Amino acid sequence: MRRTLPAATMALLLALTACTTTGDDAAPGPAPSGVPTASRQDAAQVERTMGSLRRVDDLPLYEMTYVGAYDPTVGTDATPSSPFGCSLFVAAGDPARPLFARNFDWDANPALVLRTDPPGGYAAISLVDISYLGVGADPSGDRRLLDAPLLPFDGMNERGLAVGLAADDAATARAEPGKPTVGSVRILRLVLDRAATVDEAVAVFRRHNLDFSGGPPLHYLLADATGASAVVEFVDGELRVEKGTGGWQALTNVPVTGVSEQRRREDRRYGQIALALSRAGGVLDAAAAHRVLAAVRQGHTRWSVTYGLRSGEVRLVTATGGERRYQLPMN
Repeated sequence: MRRTLPAATMALLLALTACTTTGDDAAPGPAPSGVPTASRQDAAQVERTMGSLRRVDDLPLYEMTYVGAYDPTVGTDATPSSPFGCSLFVAAGDPARPLFARNFDWDANPALVLRTDPPGGYAAISLVDISYLGVGADPSGDRRLLDAPLLPFDGMNERGLAVGLAADDAATARAEPGKPTVGSVRILRLVLDRAATVDEAVAVFRRHNLDFSGGPPLHYLLADATGASAVVEFVDGELRVEKGTGGWQALTNVPVTGVSEQRRREDRRYGQIALALSRAGGVLDAAAAHRVLAAVRQGHTRWSVTYGLRSGEVRLVTATGGERRYQLPMN
């Protein structure tokens, strides 16, 4: 974020309700269980970060608060070996209560709720599939977790900017000379750290080349606290943006840029989401949004999450049926 959270505010960020200095210091020496590459923490910050790790659900789901700085441009990239599923939508029919929702459909891997507050960037809550860090079901003491900020699969920052991804087999990205290249999951971290609005998030995408090698090509849904939203896709190698209209926007695993709404609704999950949002006029609270997510969940849905883009409330339901609630202090 653009300021440093005071201790009391950070304590609030650490609190949750369960329902069922940009340092140049190198990371500490390698531990036998892995070497982090992104950490720019001192030894005390590493100890506080690793000490915050705790298991909260049998998914298994963990929570961790990252203390200190990291370099979001180096180190681990996710290379999924098979297509993501995923269903995402923005319900913004009520400008006072815009909401971002998503199902993450994937392999049965351990997950992490990660809190970050980078110097010079925005505080955020994000969800990470920690298998892509090389971490197993019991990550205790594994310092590869210090690379967790690099791989958010969805998340929201303190300005109410949310982002999520889904597979898009038709997408192709072409590199432009002079732009830095980042991984197709890594880009979410840059967006969460640096963007307060959809337009700013799109600008982050435009400043980078995306690398889809080693995994499925992706497209992305963005939304912010004003209720604005956009889909970012890559068509014939070029970045395309379709902004939301009519109070809602949805994304599954079919392209939407230049595709008629009728054709989009031929996808079963997109069609069900679109019907529910149309009937509701784009107005859903978290409970209603989770009912929509439940209607389109698949056998391999790992988590369902809603982000209140103005309230800062995060509601997470895992494949085990457990629910967690978090409150991100909004700036």
